[in-house]
Amino acid sequence: MTLPLDASAPPDGTAWLDGALLPAAATAVPISDRGLLLGEGLFETLLAWEGAVLEADAHLARLSRSARALALPLTWSAAELGAAFTALLEANDLQRGRAVLRLTLTGGDGPRGLLPPASPQPRLLITARPAAEAPVDPATVVIAPFAVAAASPLRGHKTLSALEQVLARRHAAAAGADEALLLNTAGHLVEASAANLFLVRGGRLLTPPLADGALPGVTRARVLALASEAGIPATADRSLTAADLAAADEAFLTNSLIGLRPVGSAAGRILGVGPLTAKLRDALRRCWQDKAPTRFSG
Repeated sequence: MTLPLDASAPPDGTAWLDGALLPAAATAVPISDRGLLLGEGLFETLLAWEGAVLEADAHLARLSRSARALALPLTWSAAELGAAFTALLEANDLQRGRAVLRLTLTGGDGPRGLLPPASPQPRLLITARPAAEAPVDPATVVIAPFAVAAASPLRGHKTLSALEQVLARRHAAAAGADEALLLNTAGHLVEASAANLFLVRGGRLLTPPLADGALPGVTRARVLALASEAGIPATADRSLTAADLAAADEAFLTNSLIGLRPVGSAAGRILGVGPLTAKLRDALRRCWQDKAPTRFSG
């Protein structure tokens, strides 16, 4: 018996599964797949703009690192996956405007129980669909009512086991907010449910360190690089707390789909869109414009 591998994919669209372009409605996963049964797997979400996939090499490098860390063989090279992106965008007529690509690497088939097979054969699915415009209004954020473990071996990886993020986003929605910020068990700020967090205080850029459980976000790294180029002092190795959030002059969120989104309200405190946030948002837009079209490395 098989189940749809991505039930949310447009039924008349085209997907890429293990090297083949298929009707999205025809992609299926056996009920023995470990991604389905155990949440064993990884994903990446990439933005395509006018047919160019932004920061593709950085996304694929992160996927490769995480696959090695979780012992999931990734047999496709960056060049092969870059060609798959191009073919998939063309097959779905998504060479214009914004599109989102989603890579899903599952653990593949396995026997009953927790241990994987001796020679795992993961599945790799890529889907493509139109992407909504990035929100331009400042985000409202609250703090999630539970803590995450910075020492978890899953922290720092985009795994299919995303229930913490799901619960955080549900909390935000119930509170009428756009996002929820996660704290770790030491009380340190980590990130939002689906974005990295930046604060600005006294002209200095602050972001939670990876050691506290933050995802090594592709856009996070790009913003830090842009800040360095602009001579903006930045700190990415000091733990931050809710007190730092309360004392911040500015705050913003980053990920590959929203780019850089200012925070207008944090835990009930009103923040304006400050000058440093606006400067970095403009710099990121220019950077992405300059990077199109992307060339894929092998």
